[in-house]
Amino acid sequence: MQRNRKLIWGKTAAIMGAIPLLIWAHASGPDPGHSGVPGESTCNQVQCHVGTALNGGGGSVKVTFPNGTTYVPGVKQHLVVTVADTAQRAWGFQLAARLSSNTKTMAGTFTSTDRFTAVVCGTSPTDTFGTYLDFPNAQVCPSARPYTYIEHTLAGATRIVPGSETYEFDWTPPATNVGNVVIYVAGNAANGNGNENGDHIYTASYTLTPTTAGSGPSIAAVISGASFQPGVSANSWVTITGSNLAPTTDTWDKAIVNGKLPIALDGVGVKVGGQDAYINYISPTQINAVAPNVGSGSMQVTVSTPSGTSAAVTASSNPLMPAFFLWPGSQAVATHAADGTWSVKNGTFAGATTVAAKPNEYVVLWGTGFGPTSPATTPGQQTPSDQIYVTSNTVTATVNGAPAAVYGSTAALAPGFAGLYQVAVQIPANAPDGDLPIAVSVGGAQSPTGVVITVKH
Repeated sequence: MQRNRKLIWGKTAAIMGAIPLLIWAHASGPDPGHSGVPGESTCNQVQCHVGTALNGGGGSVKVTFPNGTTYVPGVKQHLVVTVADTAQRAWGFQLAARLSSNTKTMAGTFTSTDRFTAVVCGTSPTDTFGTYLDFPNAQVCPSARPYTYIEHTLAGATRIVPGSETYEFDWTPPATNVGNVVIYVAGNAANGNGNENGDHIYTASYTLTPTTAGSGPSIAAVISGASFQPGVSANSWVTITGSNLAPTTDTWDKAIVNGKLPIALDGVGVKVGGQDAYINYISPTQINAVAPNVGSGSMQVTVSTPSGTSAAVTASSNPLMPAFFLWPGSQAVATHAADGTWSVKNGTFAGATTVAAKPNEYVVLWGTGFGPTSPATTPGQQTPSDQIYVTSNTVTATVNGAPAAVYGSTAALAPGFAGLYQVAVQIPANAPDGDLPIAVSVGGAQSPTGVVITVKH
């Protein structure tokens, strides 16, 4: 809804009684014109937040862009602002987008994606009666108030968290190529002491260059490299499908140096949650990689090539996503524990004689997504062979619906590989012949259904 910010402040002051109007006014976001655009002011410069010189508090404000420092005309981006200061505990920001050629000309539109941010529109950068456009209502500034900003709301300012805070929202660039665009941002790191003394203001700016839509990579899906189900898991295999993902086909075979995995092949890289993934295989339509050591939650995934950076795709990251790699017929990739030969139905591979699993024997199944290990390994490195790296969580298994013993009740990382786990499962003594469903559980996370192991007496 639209509302006059001064009227809201007046209502707040009446409700809060003795609390100074000024404090609550700024808690709900600054007036237009305080994002650090040249010729405009910041909250430090107009003395509404004071404590140190501008950018002098030892912290920072930064903006994370899903497509790097580029934009495709008319294609929406999801931006993240981070205000950080180890000495502070309350936060705020204001951000603007302007043409590099004319800082008085707006560049695109903003849309808040939660209640912690809102769009502010002004008749000028000094408009003290800016129009405040709340989530989730329409957030297009009227032509009479063309100066556009996005900033924190009262809800966004009253999240008391020491050290840092983030704000997320969408920015849609101009529909046509207008040349370089500059993003200006000012962040407030406040001490939360009930007044505006001792607060720190930081500024930053970023120049984004236009790129041509369709010339760069495009992501269709981000899935487990084993189960091909949506999502990613830290330090495990991920597959990205799409178009124009790479200019050639290549593998990391010659790019691993001293066990260190490459973060790029032939100019192709992948970022998951802002971190570099480790690239195993590239082709125009598929990339296989080991995910970086990301946390849980929604992650932005991008592919960069010499032709540009893809639009970001959101993937769910989970600490545990156990899944087996598959042979034809949805058979789990498995080897006989006794001699390391393939445990798979005979006839699966033309020209090769193979032996299926037998009741009572241990087979080693190969997968990914089994989670952290003890001891921990170094992300981006092949698993060392100096010791055994077992899962921190207990592993259980079933074969044909019946409990099956798991050697050591854990899985272990395979030496000399990356993100590759092996788990030894004993086929139950009473297992019948046939393609039997097999599944594991790690820390309560289940492997996908529909996977089988062939058993033959």
